[in-house]
Amino acid sequence: MTRVAIIGGHGKIALRLAKILTDRGDQVTSIIRNPEHAQDVADTGAVPVVADVESLDTTGIATAISEHDAVVWSAGAGGGDPARTYAVDRDAAIRSMDAAAKVGINRYVMVSYFGAGPDHGVPEDNSFHAYAEAKAAADTYLKSGDLDWTILGPSRLTDEPGTGRIDVGGTRGGGDEVSRDNVAAVAAAVLAEPATVRKVIEFNDGDTPITDAVAQV
Repeated sequence: MTRVAIIGGHGKIALRLAKILTDRGDQVTSIIRNPEHAQDVADTGAVPVVADVESLDTTGIATAISEHDAVVWSAGAGGGDPARTYAVDRDAAIRSMDAAAKVGINRYVMVSYFGAGPDHGVPEDNSFHAYAEAKAAADTYLKSGDLDWTILGPSRLTDEPGTGRIDVGGTRGGGDEVSRDNVAAVAAAVLAEPATVRKVIEFNDGDTPITDAVAQV
């Protein structure tokens, strides 16, 4: 049994991930901002913990995630407000990495996106620019530290039923997409696969069974 803390626990991927993990016998704590979402989390088998990582300092986040074996960052500001995007997707994410190190949690999985990084190429006048910049900073900070990290880079997300199959790597095309079901399954798979430590896994829906795909990265 692995003890996993999911930050951003009411997100569409996070709820799916919590159900996969609890079904396989892991102990899951899902950290949420809104107490009204607690029942949705509990329905997955996870334990809801109300904590606003945007406002918590490193010590506060450390308290929320302590006594776990792994952290999954699946939170996000949701776009719209650049200042809040930086506050959540960059600053809070970085504090969560420091918090994990502070309480001795080595395993950290970041849900990012396909093409994230300093060379993301999103122009400043694009509404996606703040998010791209925030994720680039957070991912770069994670790579520079000592945590056993894995960064997931799914392409455009859909709510189609998961196929359990993906294609990893390559160049992202305009029509590429991946179901949230598959993203959650990939996150669960990398938590169980030591070979994915310190790897960036960019992927679409595809033909390779997820367990095989993540073992081969």
